[in-house]
Amino acid sequence: MGARGTPATALVAKAKVEHRIHEYHHDPAAPSYGLEAAERLGLDPATVFKTLVAHVDGRLAVAVVPVAARLDLKALAAAAGGRRAVMAEAPDAERATGYVVGGISPLGHRKRLPVFLDASMEGRPTVLVSAGRRGLELELSPADLARLAGTSFAPLATSA
Repeated sequence: MGARGTPATALVAKAKVEHRIHEYHHDPAAPSYGLEAAERLGLDPATVFKTLVAHVDGRLAVAVVPVAARLDLKALAAAAGGRRAVMAEAPDAERATGYVVGGISPLGHRKRLPVFLDASMEGRPTVLVSAGRRGLELELSPADLARLAGTSFAPLATSA
């Protein structure tokens, strides 16, 4: 996998999905990992998405929403066919995904987790998501992301 390799980058390479890797120097003092990525890479924050892990009726699920938005937990619960969602604690998210907070990718998790993608990414030519570590972003089409994650799109975001 090389110096930049992660389970997420290995997955897209193995699937022969068209993608690009974007790397930047991560500042540990940055208040928002996702907004930092957009700023450092000179990108519109609407094209950069963050990966969040939540408990839906006691089971972990992954939500991918724009970095400048907030996750609507009720919408995630509905998309997952559940009744209630709460954010997962960082150690739970890290243990289940195999990634550190701020570098959690929607792809290549240690445990198979259901993934839900925000509908705002539909229709975009490409989006950026974490490639599996802080300072590394993966650019690919939303359709390829949905296919690799085994999911579809749902309205999950609310204004920050």
